[in-house]
Amino acid sequence: VSAVPQLVPKRFLGHANGVTQTAMGLTQFTVPLVAVALLDAVAPKQRRGVLVASIVVVLALLLCGGGGAAAFFTLRSTENGEGAKEPAVAVENFLTAVYRERDARKAAGYVCAAARDDRKITAKVTELKRYAEQYSDARFRWTSPKVDNQTGDRATVTTRVTMTTSDEKVADQDLRFTVVQKTGWWVCEIA
Repeated sequence: VSAVPQLVPKRFLGHANGVTQTAMGLTQFTVPLVAVALLDAVAPKQRRGVLVASIVVVLALLLCGGGGAAAFFTLRSTENGEGAKEPAVAVENFLTAVYRERDARKAAGYVCAAARDDRKITAKVTELKRYAEQYSDARFRWTSPKVDNQTGDRATVTTRVTMTTSDEKVADQDLRFTVVQKTGWWVCEIA
């Protein structure tokens, strides 16, 4: 129970704690009932056999539960799709989805599973749309994403996003992306 915060991403912590507490509550409720029923139903000479059978069933359930939990924690962070071939390409695809197409679903497809939160991505894209609507014909462009640091399966990519409007207003923002390689390159953090 105490390992749950280390094993589960923050956004699933409430669900994981709920499942853990439900399992513990059911166990605390049902085990005494089953034990009393077994003791009452079995003659004293047969209790040893029932005890051995009960231990075998409990061990089998623990192994199945452990296997299921291991499969869940192993598969929960797998990426869907192939990812980009290069770190800069992952950032370019993400920027295109967010700033040009303004498509949150497509942008989420370029984000690593550990950082993918559809609600937050949708909120950011909606915020960007509202921001752009405040200006006359707002257009976004960015410098070619540049890989500043790459070590093994992790890279830092930087770019400068510029918004221009038809009335010649200009705004710049420097962005730094942390990109990770799993089944390709995925955007995992933006600063």
